[in-house]
Amino acid sequence: MERCSLPGVRPGGPREDWRNARFHDREGCVFFWWPRKVRPLSPMARFGRFVLQERVKSGGMAEIWLARDEAHHHYALRVMHADLERQRAARRRFRHGCEVLAQLQPHPFIVRYYEHGRWEGRHYLVMEYVEGDNLKERFARHDPVLTENVAQLLLDMAAALEHMHERGYMHLDFKPENVLVTAGASIRLVDFDIAQPIPPAPRRLDRNPGTPAYMAPEQLARQPLDQRVDIFAYGVTAYELLTNQKPFRGSTPDEILREQQSPGRLRPPRELNPDIPPGLERILLRCLQPDPNRRYVWMSQLRHDLETVLYR
Repeated sequence: MERCSLPGVRPGGPREDWRNARFHDREGCVFFWWPRKVRPLSPMARFGRFVLQERVKSGGMAEIWLARDEAHHHYALRVMHADLERQRAARRRFRHGCEVLAQLQPHPFIVRYYEHGRWEGRHYLVMEYVEGDNLKERFARHDPVLTENVAQLLLDMAAALEHMHERGYMHLDFKPENVLVTAGASIRLVDFDIAQPIPPAPRRLDRNPGTPAYMAPEQLARQPLDQRVDIFAYGVTAYELLTNQKPFRGSTPDEILREQQSPGRLRPPRELNPDIPPGLERILLRCLQPDPNRRYVWMSQLRHDLETVLYR
């Protein structure tokens, strides 16, 4: 078999390069193609029609940059990590999150979508730039904005999930880190990479996505599930917002699951914060039921009860 080469194709190279080579058999020839090297992102570099300003965050899937266009409008530019571009599953997951976000538009408490695509080998998503920290970061520094606006934050988070469920999706990773809090104490829900359509009946997922501390028992145990896992995650987040503690302790998924399923291990939130109205405590405890059949079924029911308790 003859080894062939074409313009721009290298028939050989350093040993470490071979891991990234692509091989194609055509008419008895073997072609070697090395993918274009991806340039690292840096401040003031161009990315399509945008100029990168500063890196805001870097997570497991992507990094987020503050970027501006030629009209000097600012956006949040989410760019998938270069090393994940070689993984088909990662590319599919990133695109899926973009498509779900687009289908959830418009809503005041869900981050605004502008576009997504691929530029110079990098998948990207252009979103509204929210100037403010996420709920987890505000928890860490005991931000007074949270206590001053707790009722509105609870309602806004419920409204975002309610809208998502009405559009036919469950988030599956609702947690403080995915709730951005604006300077005006409004919220924006983000990160829809693992969101899934709500099934007509509870079903088991092929993967077990999510963050263990905020996952419902059926999610941790890899049992059939539906949108009620989001209601449980909302309950965990609301409990933490009101008490500065997570309802279930544990350093591993198994430990957390045992805590959730052990009678009497969940402390009523009013024991930790007596200022919580009794009606709000009942709502939280219903959200945190280990049996999904004893939780709220839909966020609309939960939000109705919240409004009754908080604004009666």
